[in-house]
Amino acid sequence: MTLFAPPAPIIAQTSEGKGFPVRRLFCIGRNYAAHAREMGKDPTREAPFFFTKWADTVVPSGSTIAYPPETANFHYEAELVVAIGKGGRNIAEADALSHVYGYATGLDMTRRDLQFEARDKGRPWDTGKNVEQSSPLGLIHPLTETGEITKGRISLTVNGEVKQDADLTELIWSVNEVIAYVSRFYRLEAGDLIYTGTPAGVGAVVTGDEIVISVEGLTPCTVTVGPKADD
Repeated sequence: MTLFAPPAPIIAQTSEGKGFPVRRLFCIGRNYAAHAREMGKDPTREAPFFFTKWADTVVPSGSTIAYPPETANFHYEAELVVAIGKGGRNIAEADALSHVYGYATGLDMTRRDLQFEARDKGRPWDTGKNVEQSSPLGLIHPLTETGEITKGRISLTVNGEVKQDADLTELIWSVNEVIAYVSRFYRLEAGDLIYTGTPAGVGAVVTGDEIVISVEGLTPCTVTVGPKADD
């Protein structure tokens, strides 16, 4: 007997109409040089770094997401998302693609003021990044449909105005490198999502704004910012 019912799993959707149970999120930081600079850091290929988010931060395209509490600077970050379909530890870069189920457009919404406060104090970023409804996700397109994605436009608009516009060739660490690196620290499992980083041009949104994230060859992801969250 359990004290209460366990929460329902988060099921993302694929372009084939199948459910994709989400397990964990790994998010790569400062993976575009121009974005690293706008965050006040010099870009480097010394090593990737990443943070994690809960699976239940994922919401589907078409959602209205609540403006979260304790922030006055809620930022968008457009991302190419990699969906893992086969587990493994210490995955070689040459084998990384065999662990990919597919790709999706995604969004890493951030309480930027709380992130910067934590960063400046040398504290974890959880309150800035691991936020309810902060990981909108478009349809996951299987690798068999798209082939390996290594280039193509990634962009984001707010109310129709282009705010982020780059190419996936600008990634500092490729998808294969990122998979290999993360798998050194955690055994990747089917259902894991890797958010691969955002280009320059991040900025704040307010209630009522519509955000559209596009990656060439994938279905766009659209969300609307709703009123402030309440209990």
